[in-house]
Amino acid sequence: MKGKSEMSAEKETHQADRIPDHDYDGIQEYDNRLPNWRLWTLLGTIVFFVGYWLVFHTYGIAKNHLGARGLTEADLVAMSSNQDVLAEGKAVYAQYCQVCHLAEGQGLVGPNLTDVYWINGGSAVDIHDTIVNGVVEKGMVAWGRQLGPDRVDAVTAHLLTMRGTNVVGGKPPQGELYESAPEALLEGAAETEGAATETAASTE
Repeated sequence: MKGKSEMSAEKETHQADRIPDHDYDGIQEYDNRLPNWRLWTLLGTIVFFVGYWLVFHTYGIAKNHLGARGLTEADLVAMSSNQDVLAEGKAVYAQYCQVCHLAEGQGLVGPNLTDVYWINGGSAVDIHDTIVNGVVEKGMVAWGRQLGPDRVDAVTAHLLTMRGTNVVGGKPPQGELYESAPEALLEGAAETEGAATETAASTE
C-alpha cells in the first residue's frame, strides 16, 4: 500500500497547474481541466436548448397553450362578461398593447382591433394564440411568457369586447372578414364598409 506521503505527492502532481509553451505578447495561460459540475452544466444547457428548439420552434408541440389548459372558445367568450377579468385585461392592454393599437383599438402600427376583419383569425382562440405566439414577421412579439396565462386570458377577453365596435377614425379593414362573428357585428361591419365607400366616392 502507498503511504500518505506518496498519495499526497501524486495528488499534487495530478493537480499541478499546466502552462502551455505558447504565449501571446508575453502572456501565457493555464490549461486546467474544468470541474465536473461545470462540464455537466454545459452539457445540460446544450441538451435543453436542442429540446426547447424542437418543441417550441420546429414542431410547435407546445404552442397550443389553450388545449393544454382545457380552455375553449366558449370559456374565453364567457370571460368577456366577467368584470374583474375585463378590468385586468384593460390594464394589460393599456400597458402593453395601446402603443401599437391606440387607446380604443383603432390601430396605429398594429391593425384596427374594433372591426371584424382579422389578419390572423378573429375567433377568441385565434386572438389568444396571436397574443401568445406573436407575429414576428409583422413586428409583434410573443407575449405569452412575459404576460403569463392569466393576463393573456384577461387581455383576450378585453379585446373581445372591442371587436365589432367600429371606433370612428379606425384604420381601414385588414385581413379576412371573420364570418363566424355574431350577426349584429357583421351587420355593423357592412354598414361601416358602405359608409366608407360612399365617403370615398364623394371625394372623387
